[in-house]
Amino acid sequence: MNHGIKLVILDRDGVINEDSDAFIKSPEEWVPLPGSIEAIARLKQAGWTVGIATNQSGIARGLFDEVTLQAMHDKLAALLAEQGVAVDYITFCPHGPGSSCRCRKPLPGMYEEIAEHFGCSLFGVPVIGDSLRDLEAAVAAGARPMLVRTGKGERTLAKGGLPADTPVFDDLAQAVEALLAQAAG
Repeated sequence: MNHGIKLVILDRDGVINEDSDAFIKSPEEWVPLPGSIEAIARLKQAGWTVGIATNQSGIARGLFDEVTLQAMHDKLAALLAEQGVAVDYITFCPHGPGSSCRCRKPLPGMYEEIAEHFGCSLFGVPVIGDSLRDLEAAVAAGARPMLVRTGKGERTLAKGGLPADTPVFDDLAQAVEALLAQAAG
């Protein structure tokens, strides 16, 4: 596979932690979804490299700053450390919807940044998200989209228009089960 790397890319809000239409603006509001921390730990223990790519337009909107975002990621890191693991790479887009950046999903810039960081191809890399833009960015990058029903997942599913052959899972834990079963098969 990718130079021996088993890479998986996760969206953050709605996949790892609870999402909110009012944005996740503080470490206190950053609450992991049931089973998500354990699911990441299982991936890591099975030898996977885990990247996170997250749109964080709340920064551009002035709702929180990068220091606060880092505090949220520190909380994630602390919870993972309790399981004896860590995420390998986190990237975020601080720009608003009106910006012409390459990093804001559905554009694939953040996924490309992760691939460059690890010196690997994105071909066939699983990308687990809860919104259509996560899946569209995966397709644009040549990666493999996977949808979870948590976060905005149910709404995304109801709207339709998913990329062809996108598997749907109840949550991150179930998506991870499927990845681990595939890798074992």
